[in-house]
Amino acid sequence: MAKAHEQVAAVDPVWSRIRTEAEKSVAQEPLLGGLVHTSILHHSNFEHALCFRISLKLASDEMSEQIMREIADEAFTSEPGLGRAARADLVATLDRDPACHRLMQPLLFYKGFQAVQAYRLGHWLWDQGRFDLAYYIQARTSEVFGVDIHPAARIGQGIMIDHAHSIVIGETAVVGDNVSMLHSVTLGGTGKEDHDRHPKIGDGVLIGAGAKVLGNIRVGHCSRIAAGSVVLEEVPPMKTVAGVPARIVGEAGCSQPSMMMNHLIGAAD
Repeated sequence: MAKAHEQVAAVDPVWSRIRTEAEKSVAQEPLLGGLVHTSILHHSNFEHALCFRISLKLASDEMSEQIMREIADEAFTSEPGLGRAARADLVATLDRDPACHRLMQPLLFYKGFQAVQAYRLGHWLWDQGRFDLAYYIQARTSEVFGVDIHPAARIGQGIMIDHAHSIVIGETAVVGDNVSMLHSVTLGGTGKEDHDRHPKIGDGVLIGAGAKVLGNIRVGHCSRIAAGSVVLEEVPPMKTVAGVPARIVGEAGCSQPSMMMNHLIGAAD
């Protein structure tokens, strides 16, 4: 058993660490033993554990856990990039959320991480032309997590959504890699126009709580959007914007705002 565990560590250090954390958790809190075993320790790899967890969350009287699990297993088996993106999201959450101290926490408890992985499943279905099933995943994700992401939206990896309450991301939105956002963020349109109508968020952007970015506008890489701002115009790279409507108030303050998570205007400039 120890040798097998060493082989897993060599192949997938993220999964090895999660299993080690899970074993310690069971020893410290036996009452959670059933949850931790069924969600983590009973599985042979990270993808299987994630598919189980997402299927459990999304299952309902309309769609059984078994059917959801078959759909998720098909997606993660046929598209290895889903597992890679999930690992990047997991590590991003650990790195950027000061309340997160173990990799197993987002997998078991954080609806921001879980909702993004559910979106990734829906997006895979959308790309396969299975639109109605993708809409079902979107609807269940909104019902369960309070996060509404259209399955056609394109979202990179290394995504961290903290608290993840009332997140809305529209159909033609694009979110780059290593983006961080807090609760009540909207990436929406401005009316009834069709076609390409939602924001394009660059890599490394930090979006504060309650911010609204509306319309087919670009937010440049490594920029910051202050909490409560309403962004209606393009944001140049590496700038900080704030206000209603948002205006440039300074530089981003660092090379990677989404990783530093500094929301104070002027403090890092």
